[in-house]
Amino acid sequence: MQTMSDAKAHAAAAEAAATFAPHRRRLVRVAYRMLGSMAEAEDIAQEAFLRWLGADRTGVREPEAFLTRIVTRLCLDQLKSARVTRETYIGPWLPEPIVMPESETEAQDDLTLTLMLALERLSPLERAAFLLHDVFGLGFDEVAKAIDRDEAACRQLASRARNHVRAEKPRFPLPEGEGESIAAAFFTASRSGDVSALQAMLANAAIVYSDGGGKRLAALNPIYGIDKVTRFFAGLAAHDAFANSTFLRYVLIDGLPGFVSVEKDGMIQTTAFDIAEDGRINTIYITRNPDKLERLKTQLDS
Repeated sequence: MQTMSDAKAHAAAAEAAATFAPHRRRLVRVAYRMLGSMAEAEDIAQEAFLRWLGADRTGVREPEAFLTRIVTRLCLDQLKSARVTRETYIGPWLPEPIVMPESETEAQDDLTLTLMLALERLSPLERAAFLLHDVFGLGFDEVAKAIDRDEAACRQLASRARNHVRAEKPRFPLPEGEGESIAAAFFTASRSGDVSALQAMLANAAIVYSDGGGKRLAALNPIYGIDKVTRFFAGLAAHDAFANSTFLRYVLIDGLPGFVSVEKDGMIQTTAFDIAEDGRINTIYITRNPDKLERLKTQLDS
């Protein structure tokens, strides 16, 4: 038989869950932008919920700010161990690809895969200050509470991060349909090893990042320059690495045009492009690590 105290506890937990629910999606986005892993981001959000349940909520006037502080601190703790893991990671590290159709109209934020990688080169505190203020719109008073620094220090952290991000190549909006055309043309040229077609599509300083995580074949180092990039794909085609490769669909991958394909071994992979103003491909991001594609595979199978 339920006692009065049990009923009150149940009601309080239900109220806490109802207050938390509208903020969960945003909290997951904050954590994903900090960590680059949706699985870890959802774990962080769940831990934040458990802490919210156990907290004294009577004096919390702004639940969203309170929860953002919890998530940020959990992410900073996670990044300490993540940095050790990244140092021993086999080959280039790319964030878990988050895909959406081109018709998706809801703006997640302006942080693309390219800029997420730029943030990887910042300190955790610089990244947190930049994301919370510049991307998610928190005032520096709230940023200071979240990362346990004074406002002046937070302004400096965000400024350093901003300068670093601005140093990256700017992203140019593509005319409607051009991203899909580039993705389809690149798939055809790379799978056939058509050197002339590849050279026509690539910028002179093109780069390939291929993330297999030591679990699938991938280039162990970035590949720089149009000649080496072209030879890389032509060589793969010549050795039948792309036999039975199938183009599944065109998607946006963290804001960049790209595609999902099924490869020779039956596994999926994602390929994303950073496109220059003249329509040539600056950078190619290929994710093959199956651990980073589990969520996408489930999404495609459903």
